[in-house]
Amino acid sequence: MIRLENMSKYYGAFPAVMDVSFEVLPGDIVGFLGPNGAGKTTTMRVITGFTPPTEGKAIVAGYDVVTHSLEARRHIGYMPETVPLYLDMTVTDYLTYMGQLRGMNRRWVNDRLPTVIDLVRLGDYRDTLVGKLSKGYRQRTGIAQAILHDPDVLVLDEPTIGIDPIQVVETRNLIRELGGEQTLILSSHILPEVSSICRRVLVIHEGRIVADDEASNLSSRLQHTERIELSVRGAETRELVSMLRDIPAVIDARTDTRAEVQERSSRDGTTSLMVDSRPGARAAEQIARSVFDRGWALSNLHPVPLSLEEIFLQLTTEEDLEA
Repeated sequence: MIRLENMSKYYGAFPAVMDVSFEVLPGDIVGFLGPNGAGKTTTMRVITGFTPPTEGKAIVAGYDVVTHSLEARRHIGYMPETVPLYLDMTVTDYLTYMGQLRGMNRRWVNDRLPTVIDLVRLGDYRDTLVGKLSKGYRQRTGIAQAILHDPDVLVLDEPTIGIDPIQVVETRNLIRELGGEQTLILSSHILPEVSSICRRVLVIHEGRIVADDEASNLSSRLQHTERIELSVRGAETRELVSMLRDIPAVIDARTDTRAEVQERSSRDGTTSLMVDSRPGARAAEQIARSVFDRGWALSNLHPVPLSLEEIFLQLTTEEDLEA
């Protein structure tokens, strides 16, 4: 549905995006993750035909966005980071106008408008001036204009930026619902947003794609140590740490400082640690055996994958890129 082939975009001599290639299949929900200035918005603008690539190709629904721009755009719904709203129009008037700009006739707009307003939960604000809406409801209006013509492809650039936490949750839920209908690519620098919405993650850093995989697969591929969450009853922290560090497969052991773990440990009378071990060394078996040999009770022992934040830091740290 979306295909980029060796796409590069220069602004003068500055390379904003370099040699980017990826494909998004029909029905995919893809997160485009990267820090500010990494090239996310530039890539979104190329995909949507807003700006042409300097080199390479961008193809949407089988159409080149440069040579067959109008055909490609008919299949695209786009919400840029700054939504183009007319503040002196009501929500209904604005959406009707946007539909007309996209070539929708009046009957099509009238038939589609109630469905879209209901989908983005703007029913109570359909006759409200856009300028009087909160930031969150303006974002919903931006999503509404992007899906009004029922596009195959939906491109959302930083859709939750600048809105309050409650509206962030509501907007994410709305995006998940839309992902069941359309091919969706979501640009964000917010890690929990991508991990909670998207099935697949593309990580961009300094204009280049540095990873393309499911979050769980990225964790497995990048994990240089195996992390184990451990809770033991009957052992003091110092002697438990000492015992663990004597196990050859263990690299390090430390107190698990997460608030929910500390609360559980206090309630259950356990000592909870986070253990880093050597991959493939079967550390869990050795830990369990050592705990039982000392007569302690093993309350919890299970592997913990890398968080998406840790993955992101590994991928976007210069030393890791050069390794």
